[in-house]
Amino acid sequence: MSIFGAMDISATGMTAQQTRMDTISQNIANVNTTRDGKGNIYRRKTVLFEEKSYPTFSESLALANGHIGKGVKVSRIVEDPSEGNMVYDPSHPDANEDGYVTYPNVNTVTEMTNMIDATRAYEANVTVLNSTKGMAMRALNIGQS
Repeated sequence: MSIFGAMDISATGMTAQQTRMDTISQNIANVNTTRDGKGNIYRRKTVLFEEKSYPTFSESLALANGHIGKGVKVSRIVEDPSEGNMVYDPSHPDANEDGYVTYPNVNTVTEMTNMIDATRAYEANVTVLNSTKGMAMRALNIGQS
């Protein structure tokens, strides 16, 4: 693997984790949102990743550098189909005829745990990128003594 391939892999990981953190932040921001502009209840969103694969041989010949490293990419963002939380609050404007309000299926503790996990994964990719950069700089300095 080339040094630039290692950097590309780290960069794809950081991009994917940034998308994950943005999605988690959106979930936390909407934890008390009982309806959106269309009247629907907010649903928790999760990010699905998949492997970023190598290009085919003919595609790699067309590239300027001839190589794209493997890594990770966001395949899609999906909504959690589980039911929301029912809370008895007859004075709420979105309460049903029995006085219950349906809140989003977002659990703040779960979201904060996922945020910590995404942050740690992002930091790990930064560490790899910095280590790779350091090796490249030392390799450039080999003949300068």
